[in-house]
Amino acid sequence: MTVFVTGATAGFGLATVRKFAKDGAKVIGTGRRENRLADLAKEIGPNFLPLTFDVGSRKDAEKAIAGLPVQFASVDVLVNNAGGALGLDPAQSASLDDWDAMVDSNVKGVMYCTRLLLPGMLERGRGHVISIGSVAGEFPYPGGNVYGAAKAFVHQFSQNLRADLVGSPIRVTTIEPGLCGGTEFSEVRFKGDKTKAAAVYDGTQPLTAEDIAEAIHWVTTLPPHMNVNVMQLMPVCQAFGPFNIKRNK
Repeated sequence: MTVFVTGATAGFGLATVRKFAKDGAKVIGTGRRENRLADLAKEIGPNFLPLTFDVGSRKDAEKAIAGLPVQFASVDVLVNNAGGALGLDPAQSASLDDWDAMVDSNVKGVMYCTRLLLPGMLERGRGHVISIGSVAGEFPYPGGNVYGAAKAFVHQFSQNLRADLVGSPIRVTTIEPGLCGGTEFSEVRFKGDKTKAAAVYDGTQPLTAEDIAEAIHWVTTLPPHMNVNVMQLMPVCQAFGPFNIKRNK
């Protein structure tokens, strides 16, 4: 099996690379931090191929995927993991640069890697496209604006892929985590403010990157006629709240 994981330098992506590599799979890991990919290559060995490029750049994605060496070119599983949130400001004061960056990674990256790898899966008669969404794609919250919208895109794009691929052996799954600690997610959102990032998880037992990697791995091991459309995950400390109502007093 050959697995292509975007955003492999930290968090869900890193845990997923390690999970599949432990099974003996060949793994392609992408990211923008070349030094981290190099360290991962040393850790895993010849079954790991590091690819340093920005998934949000169509030109870079096309070049990287077209240049896959023959021993890694037959991708069986694509894990669209690269993405993340930037900022928590309301829409009227949010940074357009942050919005652009979130669309590039969460939306364009999913589109480009899927479109470039899907034809090969169909030709070989096997494949699985797994994209990391979020509960934020279904449940809005203040400051979630473009991040939530981007994850809603991931959900609907995956559902439409299923519609296009019906009758083919290609499977499509969206994994939608809730509160998840031990990653760089909140630190990136708060531009490196470790105090703010840590406060998000204070007093909780959140999901871990390894939990998400386990879910990703599990859906790929099911019988080939079974497709998990959507898997939504939350820790037991998280659930649903009431609607926000602004009252005049």
